[in-house]
Amino acid sequence: MSRPQREIAEAQRDRDLGLFDRRNAYDEQVLKVGDLTRLIKEVLEGSFASVIVEGEISNFKRHMPSGHLYFTLKDEQAQVRAVMWRSDAARVRFDISDGMKVLVKGRISVYEPRGDLQLYAASIQPAGQGALQLAFEQLKKKLESEGLFAEEHKKPLPYLPKRIGVVTSLEGAAVRDIISIIARRFPVVELTIYPVKVQGDGAAEEIAGAIRDFDTLGNVDVLIVGRGGGSLEDLWAFNEEVVARAIYDCTIPVISAVGHQVDFTISDFVADVRAATPSAAAELVVPDRFEIQDTLRTLSRDITKAIEQLLGQLQLRIDRLTSHYALQQPASMIDQKLQLVDELTRRLDTHLVHYLESSSQQLSAVKAHLNALGPQQVLKRGYAFVQGPHGIVSSIDNINLEEMAMIHLTDGILNTIVKGKHGKE
Repeated sequence: MSRPQREIAEAQRDRDLGLFDRRNAYDEQVLKVGDLTRLIKEVLEGSFASVIVEGEISNFKRHMPSGHLYFTLKDEQAQVRAVMWRSDAARVRFDISDGMKVLVKGRISVYEPRGDLQLYAASIQPAGQGALQLAFEQLKKKLESEGLFAEEHKKPLPYLPKRIGVVTSLEGAAVRDIISIIARRFPVVELTIYPVKVQGDGAAEEIAGAIRDFDTLGNVDVLIVGRGGGSLEDLWAFNEEVVARAIYDCTIPVISAVGHQVDFTISDFVADVRAATPSAAAELVVPDRFEIQDTLRTLSRDITKAIEQLLGQLQLRIDRLTSHYALQQPASMIDQKLQLVDELTRRLDTHLVHYLESSSQQLSAVKAHLNALGPQQVLKRGYAFVQGPHGIVSSIDNINLEEMAMIHLTDGILNTIVKGKHGKE
């Protein structure tokens, strides 16, 4: 049936249903507003059940708490309102923002209460760029700006770990490669496998939970987190923010081993060490026991050689000492030292005698000088000193009239009463 025929048939149906129940003076059909919008909606939904529209996002808004998305899709010529329900919006991997050019797949309909033409979006893809790649770049830029990739946060790997934790799937070659390589290189290490989903819904949450569990228990020295190769969609769990933050918050050193050498994920940038493959991670995490054995043998030879050289040097010194004159003629050496002691003793005795005589003479001279300067000698030369009630009288101001004074002479004391005072004037 052609489109005109379909429209005629729909009009006939509407007449049969009584939608056109009135006629005007010109004998034309009269529609109610609600009937009109309903007819338009049916026509649009029948004609545009699935369309892909390219345009630029504007007036973007995420309604809370419903989670529905509302925006306008526009180009240079026109614009159309669009809505995306929360169930469909949950599948969008990247952050939508104004100005973004996108491809929107959905259906055209009418919002009847306002009669607005709307595009009901089922999916959104960035124009010219894959959604996952855009989401990867957006999250990488965000986490890098927060410092999650900074080198100062990287922890060194232990050289000889005792216990290693592995977060991966039990299916696939990755876990088998890790187990076999570690068993070959360093079989004494203890390996703990934490099985998780590595792709699909819920995989990121399982991986992050395993990392947090290892960190809480603290029963391993280092962690390997990863899986084998695959497409960008297969590896996407390791590009989720929840995994990146779990790795960053982990206090245990983490090796990210995702995909092949050319694959890079967000977990690679956050982890302390990035391994190109799970097999490479197994080689990084433990040393090769055969290389250690070779190193120990080399060190053993070097130590033995160094000890032999040291013993040879010590033996040479012993030989030189035992051939010394002191050890060959010990009695003669002792006699010489005894003679030296006697000579030094005589020198010391002589020095002490001279020192004591000199000191005695100096003491006598000082004593005679002090005696000459003593008060008794001064009194013998005809001088006297006066003592008043308040002590030695050195000035007429130190004693008052009628006070008792004692005049000290060389052979006695005169007691007197002060009757008068005369100054030098």
